Amino acid sequence: MVPRVLTAMAMSRSVFGCGYLGKVHHRWGVLVLAAGVAAAQNLMPVSSPGGTVQLFATDAAILEAQEVRKDLACTVTPNKASLGFDLKYHSGYEVSVPLKELAGDDNQLTMVVRVTPEAHPDEPVYFSQHITVPAIEEGAGGPAYLTGTFDVGEGKYHVDWLMRDRAERVCSFYWDIEASLPAKDKQMALDIPAAAVRPADTEPFKQEAPVARQQQEPLNVKVVVNFAPQDSDSATLQPLDTNALISILRSIAREPRIGKFSIVAFNMQQQRVLYRQEDASQIDFPALGKALSSLNLGTVDLKKLSQKHGDSEFLSGLITKELKDDKPVDAVIFAGPKVTVEDGLTADAMKQLTDVKMPVFYMNYNLNPQLNPWRDAIGTTVRYLKGVEFTIARPRDLFFSWTEIMGRIVKLKFGRTGSGSSASQ
Repeated sequence: MVPRVLTAMAMSRSVFGCGYLGKVHHRWGVLVLAAGVAAAQNLMPVSSPGGTVQLFATDAAILEAQEVRKDLACTVTPNKASLGFDLKYHSGYEVSVPLKELAGDDNQLTMVVRVTPEAHPDEPVYFSQHITVPAIEEGAGGPAYLTGTFDVGEGKYHVDWLMRDRAERVCSFYWDIEASLPAKDKQMALDIPAAAVRPADTEPFKQEAPVARQQQEPLNVKVVVNFAPQDSDSATLQPLDTNALISILRSIAREPRIGKFSIVAFNMQQQRVLYRQEDASQIDFPALGKALSSLNLGTVDLKKLSQKHGDSEFLSGLITKELKDDKPVDAVIFAGPKVTVEDGLTADAMKQLTDVKMPVFYMNYNLNPQLNPWRDAIGTTVRYLKGVEFTIARPRDLFFSWTEIMGRIVKLKFGRTGSGSSASQ
């Protein structure tokens, strides 16, 4: 069997870190680990020019046997393949190990995972991970947790998994997964081919690959994004929220009919613009990520707290500035979770917007629209400008709303619809 991909399993940073177990804390009988940083993305060794994976004979035998073993006690819970906002199917597993099984001061866990696409049974994909275990006292109670993730395209897959420690005790398991779009969503273009298996992407702000842009009459758009959590009272921007907002930007960045981008990233809670990029041929995701690293939602500016209508004035000023900019654009797209300000936009701001003629759209990221169905301040402004608002609650919403937005922009500028512009709002 010849593997198509040789790489390391992307492990969860929130539990066992990237290659070793961090400092140990005991809370409520559960091992909570501070993630460490180590080089975990290593290719599995290849033993011949033909690309055969070099496995220990015992590991290969265990994977081939496909038996459930618990010499090393552990419980494996497979995760179903679920479609993310990045339009990739994510799957993997969760493992719990009793702490008493890891007691001692010189242990290491090695995991080997083989994922075989049903469509290509002779082309399995292998992942591996080595984790150094910190010293754990004898008689420790409670479990330790590990997770592993990988991405797949549409199709059926068989997964063989094993974990062993330095004493060669083994825990092994196997299962099947399936990734399939509903019939009504088959026209969606996923960001991973069918029957493909890939390591999970752990760099949300990596740079996009160059796009072959349309040379004749390319579009120029401005995107204004509120990088904020769904919960306005949250002290952190959750990975789910970050990934969803970045996925919105990547959908826009990959559009070949757009030649120029202007990006404005802001945070409503802190009432400040975090990043700005003007008239660029490509969105600078690494620079955006660096700017967002300065976001600290756990702090509050006392000066802003003392301003009675500070949030309303900030949002009014921001929207007015971006919509009244002297540099012409073909469309302005707002994106982000709902923005609640006590008084809405100021009357002066709304008055200044009366002569705005460009198309305006709002991609409202709202995971639970039934809990918050009311129009927010940005939605009210977009409606006032006769723009269109789309609710992004699921990955399909992102695909179809962006398709619809591009169709409308092209039609308004050129008097014709873009290819594939029919979509549900």
